[in-house]
Amino acid sequence: MLQSLKNIFSNDQSKKLEDENNEIDILAGLMIEAANTDGSITQEELNKISHSLINIFKEDPNTVEQSLTSALKNKDNSRSLFYYTSKLNKLYSYEKKLKLIEVLWEIILSDNEVHDFETNLIRRLAGLLYISDVECGNAKIRAESKVIEQ
Repeated sequence: MLQSLKNIFSNDQSKKLEDENNEIDILAGLMIEAANTDGSITQEELNKISHSLINIFKEDPNTVEQSLTSALKNKDNSRSLFYYTSKLNKLYSYEKKLKLIEVLWEIILSDNEVHDFETNLIRRLAGLLYISDVECGNAKIRAESKVIEQ
C-alpha cells in the first residue's frame, strides 16, 4: 500500500515536470513557427525568442536552449496552430495569452520586416486564443514601441 502511494506521487511529480517541459516546448515551437513564417529565422528573432522565454515567461535558460534547439530541428515538421493553441488555452489565463501575442509581434517585428504571412499568422493565433482584434492591434502597437526603443 505504501509503495502504491509512493508510485502515485512519483508519477504525479514526473507528470508535472513533463507538463512544465511541454509548456516551454509549446511556447518555443510556436515562437519558432512565427519567426519562420516569412521563410527564414534571423539571429535577431532567435535572440528575441530566447530573451522572451527567459525574462517574460520566466523559463530556465538551459531548458530554453534545449527547447529552441528542438524546435529549430523540427521547424519543417511543424504542428498545426490548433495543436499549440488548444494546449495554451488550457494552460494560460487571458492576460498571459495576450502577453504571448505581444511577444509574438515583437519577434516578428525584430527583423524590421513584416510580411503578410506573419500578420495573418498572428491574427489566426489571436482568434484561436480568443483574443479580440482590438486587443491584438493594441498588442502590436505595444510591441512596435518596444522594438523602436531597442
